[in-house]
Amino acid sequence: MKRASGVLMHISSLWGDYSEGAFSKSAKEFIDFLSDCKIKYWQVLPFCLPDEYNSPYKSYSAFSINPYFIDLDKLYRRELITRAELNEAKQKSPHACEFNRLLRERIALLTKASTRFLEKKTLEEFYEKHPQTAKFCEFMALKASNKDKDWWDWDNQIPNKEALHAWRFMQYIAITQWLEIKEYANGRDVKIIGDIPIYVALDSSDVWANPREFQLDKDCQPTNVAGCPPDYFSEDGQLWGNPLYNWDKMKENGYRWWRQRLEFMCELFDGVRIDHFRALESYYSIPATEKTARNGKWVKGPGMDFINAISPICKDKLIIAEDLGDITPQVEELVKESTFPGMRVLQFGLLGDNNSLHLPHNYINNCVAYTGTHDNNTLLGYVWDLDEESRKRFLDYFGYEGADWNNCYDTVIRSMLSSHAGLVIFPVQDLLKFGKDTRLNTPGSRDDNWSFRLTKEQFEEIDREKLKKWVEIYAR
Repeated sequence: MKRASGVLMHISSLWGDYSEGAFSKSAKEFIDFLSDCKIKYWQVLPFCLPDEYNSPYKSYSAFSINPYFIDLDKLYRRELITRAELNEAKQKSPHACEFNRLLRERIALLTKASTRFLEKKTLEEFYEKHPQTAKFCEFMALKASNKDKDWWDWDNQIPNKEALHAWRFMQYIAITQWLEIKEYANGRDVKIIGDIPIYVALDSSDVWANPREFQLDKDCQPTNVAGCPPDYFSEDGQLWGNPLYNWDKMKENGYRWWRQRLEFMCELFDGVRIDHFRALESYYSIPATEKTARNGKWVKGPGMDFINAISPICKDKLIIAEDLGDITPQVEELVKESTFPGMRVLQFGLLGDNNSLHLPHNYINNCVAYTGTHDNNTLLGYVWDLDEESRKRFLDYFGYEGADWNNCYDTVIRSMLSSHAGLVIFPVQDLLKFGKDTRLNTPGSRDDNWSFRLTKEQFEEIDREKLKKWVEIYAR
């Protein structure tokens, strides 16, 4: 890999005026920051609709974009919403995503805007090229016809006409607005890395339209569900509850659904991270009747047969294999054979001895190294939470000898940049030296996640000249 650096921040965390970050001028301002600092990559989280707990890792469709990301100012300029409606959508506070308010108000506003969008031919041409997203819109319109019931309980098979047009409008607007942002980023020599959740939700257009490709019984209910065993994050493991793929059925058609998924992602991004990549070697299968993940078992996945099927679609795109968690020699061999770079997370470095792959002196070129991910504490929060002995080991490792250990973070960031890792990525909170109150997600918990948001004033506190200097010194 050519040496480079990047920043991890989801769209929702961007500053702005309308309750959550959007595909707006703030996205372009963030791209300007990256470009000015010679940083080559912006990594985001999944763009699809979030679930009831605001997680983007369990969605109604892998081929959707969260309509909350739509830039309302652009809709106003196109006279699709009024000044009064725009003012009514203004946020109450800029410091966190206003999820409850968005849930109550935003889809209703965008539905109203859709009634003023009369470009029928434009939508028809767009959905000829995006059939899976069209299927998602149909799914949402059928949910509207069935009082929002789960798809296996539907009685009415006629899509709600108003809802169908509204969702077709929202997805068209969201995708075209994002592609404009991506074009701007590429023009400033910045590439965008997207994120592919390995699994989808049971109540999704993906399962509804392709039930034979999932492990379901005759009543369309999962026989086994996804999760991961007890680990660093949870002593009971994580019971995600997603239906598992029927890999044998998928293989019969050449993994068609997955190839379409990669095509969609490669349209939106310059690279993607495949979440929970280890499930392609062996996946953790939990009986659907279980209440925790303790009694699951590992089952062989599709391996290189799957990777060989999707690789031609990705072409020269950067594909990151999220190879964290319970990793076996077989998983390591699959990552190596795929040639995809794996991940290294500094915060996991102290969990083992000095041979840990997550310590910077062991980084190889073909890896992407992080101080932490969206599932980790912030770097400041991590160091603060260490016991005294572990903190001393951490500071000794980075050669920090200052009297106040709370000033060690620049030393850590420079050490990461100087490592052999081909790509080093920092969560934006770590560049700002924010504490654990800005942590994005705590795995295994359902509340108080995903709401972290920057203000423009906070963002401006990053020392751009210093960061640019370090990026240049370490050839990133």
